[in-house]
Amino acid sequence: MFTGIIQGTGSILDIEPKQSIHTLKIDLPNTQGLETGASVSVDGVCLTAVSIQDTVVNFDVITETLTRTTLGQLSVGQQVNIERSLKFGDEIGGHLLSGHIMATGLIHSKTQHGEGFDFTVLIPTDIRKYVMEKGYIAVDGISLTVGEIQDGAFSLHIIPETLRLTTLLAKEVGDAVNLEIDSTTQTIVATVERVLEEKRS
Repeated sequence: MFTGIIQGTGSILDIEPKQSIHTLKIDLPNTQGLETGASVSVDGVCLTAVSIQDTVVNFDVITETLTRTTLGQLSVGQQVNIERSLKFGDEIGGHLLSGHIMATGLIHSKTQHGEGFDFTVLIPTDIRKYVMEKGYIAVDGISLTVGEIQDGAFSLHIIPETLRLTTLLAKEVGDAVNLEIDSTTQTIVATVERVLEEKRS
């Protein structure tokens, strides 16, 4: 489990394509206490550390993950958001996340607003029912609060500290981002839909 509080960014050092997986070699901001087999969120995607040498960690990524997330679009030198998995007793500063990406959205607009930036993100049709104003959403693994929703897009108001710690400032219009809806929202929507369906039948 993760919280969506990004601990820093990592740099893609190498991408090794193989028959059924790609191996990502990433220089992490901190590997203290990290062990082989541990889970790490990379741009919101839960990956398993397969080897560790100093701050450089290898992750194997299957084809389905590459095609369903933005990880298949990564290139050497690119920065990615990094969060280590939640430990018992840790403070939950964001909201609980599984690292299982539901869909990818597209950056529709990016505007500087004082010291921060405002973004709008286009929502894929199949997850629009889960996105609601003031609700939680994870964008590339970052726990954020949804702003106004209009014309199939939601707005985000990003403070300078979030820009400093994450890759959001480097995002441009048209870039894809990984989206995860919190499990509580998914459960509520599914329950309401089931009750309404039972009443109609």
